Order: sequence, then C-alpha cells, then structure tokens
Amino acid sequence: MSFLGFTWYYIVVFLLVLTVLVFVHEWGHFWVARRNKVRVEVFSIGFGPELYGWDDKYGTRWKISAIPLGGYVKMFGEGEDEDVDGEPRELTDEEKAVSFSFKTIRQRAAIVAAGPIVNFIFAIFAFAVLAGVIGTATPLAGAGKVFEGSAAETAGFKPGDRIFSIDGTEIKYFDDLRKIVSKSAGIKLTFQIQRDGNDQTLTAVPKLKTRKDADGNDVEVGLLGIEWDPTHVEFERQGPIDSLWVGVRRTAYVSINILTYVGDMISGNRNTDDLGGPLRIAQISGKMAQQGPGDLILLMAMLSVNLGLINLFPIPMLDGGHLAFYFIEAIRGRPLGPKAQEYGFRFGLILVMMLVVFVTWNDLVHLEVFEFIKGLIT
Repeated sequence: MSFLGFTWYYIVVFLLVLTVLVFVHEWGHFWVARRNKVRVEVFSIGFGPELYGWDDKYGTRWKISAIPLGGYVKMFGEGEDEDVDGEPRELTDEEKAVSFSFKTIRQRAAIVAAGPIVNFIFAIFAFAVLAGVIGTATPLAGAGKVFEGSAAETAGFKPGDRIFSIDGTEIKYFDDLRKIVSKSAGIKLTFQIQRDGNDQTLTAVPKLKTRKDADGNDVEVGLLGIEWDPTHVEFERQGPIDSLWVGVRRTAYVSINILTYVGDMISGNRNTDDLGGPLRIAQISGKMAQQGPGDLILLMAMLSVNLGLINLFPIPMLDGGHLAFYFIEAIRGRPLGPKAQEYGFRFGLILVMMLVVFVTWNDLVHLEVFEFIKGLIT
C-alpha cells in the first residue's frame, strides 16, 4: 500500500512539473511563430483526445489532451496541405503569407530553436529566483565525509565535525579550509573543531598530491581527505543583478555537466545505469516536493536545462534534427528530398523509442518494481 501510495503521489507531482516545462518549451515555438506571422493552429498540452479547449481571437485552438506526457504546437504549413481528394493543393497568397513552410530558413530555424532557448531562459530565471529569495549556499568548514586512508581519518576526523580554526587562524567557510590545507602539504596543522556540541583539538598532516592546474601544469597540493557537509551551509541572498548572474552560471554549469556525462557514456568511460527516465524523474519530483517548494523549483530548473539540451541534439524528430535539416538546406540551396527526410524521421523515431524503452527498463530495475511484483505472487 505504501509503495502504491507514494507512486501515485510521485506521478501527480511529476505530471505537474512536466506540464509546466512542456508549456514553457512549446510557448517558445508559439511566441516566435506569432512574431514571424505564422498561423498557429493548435497549442496542445498532452497528446490524444481533447479533454478541454478553447479558441483565441487569432484562431489558435488551445487544448488539454488526455495523455499528459508532452505537448505540441501545430503551425499552418508544417505538413502537406491537401484538398478533400487527398491531393496537394496550391496555396493562396494569403495562406502562403501565414504558412510555416513559406518562411525563410532563418525564420523557420528561429521558430524551432525558440523552444529549447526558452527552456534555458526559464532555468536561468528559476535559479535566479532561488538565489534572490532563498540565497546561494556557501559550504561551511566541516566534514561531511572522511575518506578512508586519508590524513583526516588518521587524525580522527568524523563526519559532522565543524572546523573553526587552523593553527589559531579562524575560518568559517570550506573554501578557507581548502586554501590553507592546499598550501600545507607535509606540514602539521592544529584544528579546533566542534563535535556533538563539544570542542576538541585534532592535529593532521595533509598528504602531498600532484594535480593539473588550469594551464595543464603539474602542481603539488596538500589534501586533508574530507568532503564538505551539505547540511552545513550558510545561505546568502543575492540582489537582482547578482541573482541573474547566478542563474546564468548555474545553467551553464548544469549544461556542461550533462554534455560531459553524455560524452563519457558515448566514449565508454561511464556506464548507463544512472540514466533515468520518466519513472525515476517522477520519484525524484515527489521527494523534492516533500522537501519544499525551493527544492521543487531547483528540480524544475535542472529538468528545463535537460529538456532544452536534449531537444538540440541533431536527431530527426527533435528540434535539433529540424535545425540540422535547415542547415543542410542552407548549404545546398534547397531542402533534402521528401524520401530523405522521411527516412531521417523514421530513424529518429526508432532511436527515440529505443531510448525510451532503455531508460524505462533502467527505471524499473532501479525502483525494484520487478522485486515488488515478484513479492506479490510468491
């Protein structure tokens, strides 16, 4: 009962999160299409039969559909316009003026790219709101994890220790601790710490470690062997300009991490066990919602970056695939033939479906659904 109850809670939260992100993405396409005088026929949240809808003054049908796993914007002229006999018909001048297919390559590319771009903009503002309202977290000097065989373990450090001074120099933040330790390889240091409300003194000798600096040169640094404690942080609210800059930096950081992860998987340097799909995202969404609105907004920002990046991959069926076709059209001076585009979209559909099946299987294994079902029948 507990498993089923939490599953439904996670699914509801996930669908709410997905609806917001899909709306943001499709609104990007919609807004730029309108700016380029393209007639938008349908703006749908979800797929399948319409549950509720209305028409705006421009003739766009806004609707909520039965299958809430995505959405789409249907623009006039995206596909072939056929008459009642199923044969292509000639468009009037008025129809050509509002047809997607009769816009320039630059206009079509802008409309397609707008969805992912707005996802990035949404992430920037979400991160900025968190920085302005809750603040940015600065790790305090302390031990969240003590590595086996490290100088910290030898000295007697334990997870949860707070560090207040080194050799009589007061420190507050983890960066202060790192700066002192990195310059003190092989030097005995005296640490004043607090553990379970009691003050203690520990001595440690940071171990020498050779690393590469930003220019690729070998540098020698001291390592204590502790990781910062995520529960020991201080939040500092940022002003409007600084918050926006935080949003830009965090969006760039998440984007680089995602691309690095994908690159590592392709090169074989990382396995695919951690690659999750809708079920695992639903689980994470539910847990983040339970922790508070701030954590849920953080998750939405990170998922928005994911959605924007994935859609820019040059895979037919995705926005990046359309952009790749437009790039080829710009080079050739004419679009690819109908057959080439058809085969491309078929390949893209197969690739996307294979990925969906794979990540869903990963989710089922990770969430131990098979074990749960086995327990019901044995």
